[in-house]
Amino acid sequence: MNSGAIAERDIPDIIATAHALADAARAAILPHFRQAGLGVDNKLAVGFDPVTAADRESEAAMRAVLAARRPADGILGEEEEARPGTSGLTWVLDPIDGTRGFLSGTPTWGVLIALSDAAGVRFGLIDQPYIGERFLGGLGEARWSGPHGGGSLRARGTTTLAEATLMTTFPEIGTEAERAAFARVAPEVRLIRYGCDCYAYALLALGQIDLVIEAGLQAYDIQAPIGVIEAAGGVVTNWQGGPVNEGGQVLAAATPELHAAALARLAG
Repeated sequence: MNSGAIAERDIPDIIATAHALADAARAAILPHFRQAGLGVDNKLAVGFDPVTAADRESEAAMRAVLAARRPADGILGEEEEARPGTSGLTWVLDPIDGTRGFLSGTPTWGVLIALSDAAGVRFGLIDQPYIGERFLGGLGEARWSGPHGGGSLRARGTTTLAEATLMTTFPEIGTEAERAAFARVAPEVRLIRYGCDCYAYALLALGQIDLVIEAGLQAYDIQAPIGVIEAAGGVVTNWQGGPVNEGGQVLAAATPELHAAALARLAG
């Protein structure tokens, strides 16, 4: 990804702001993680789509950072109203991607931060506060850091389904038709794992897995992973091979060849 309308001189501040957002979210979330008595509200009349104080405080903390550092930029977040900007740039925030996992005590939820303009995603950051790992891509960056090291991000070179490891968050993916499409891919791969939320996309960029197939996503669920995976050399589209910036059905793959093979099976 090139920087498009983003001036070269602004890139250091954008990247520093992304880190500041992730740091603020960590500080807001971690006091709540694995703590008894955390209140949970359900967004759905039927089903379970939880939101907690940790989600709300994380997004509020990130919005406060943006108000101080980049007030001209727009904001699209999961928990509060969208705020239009005047700069042509929009920060797309998911304060906790994987709230169900957060409530279950698993360390596979994360904070998603993306910067987009009219042309698409320019930068993405995936942060796992409890593990302390951070993955970023775009604007010349493709790297990760954590308590056990760090380095460059690079998707691995898997080209066939038979060699691939596939991840998705829910076995009961999407609608009946979407489940049927997923079931056409699943028997072809070497290994399937479930339940990692946004951490699966980070693992793809890190070169640990090869495919992520999901449905029913929102813009704030996928824009940060797009930035990170594309910077690592991977491919992210919808199930028809088109742009997926606004969410929906997502296919992320380590290589164009693997992407094409999965796309063909999803189509039938």
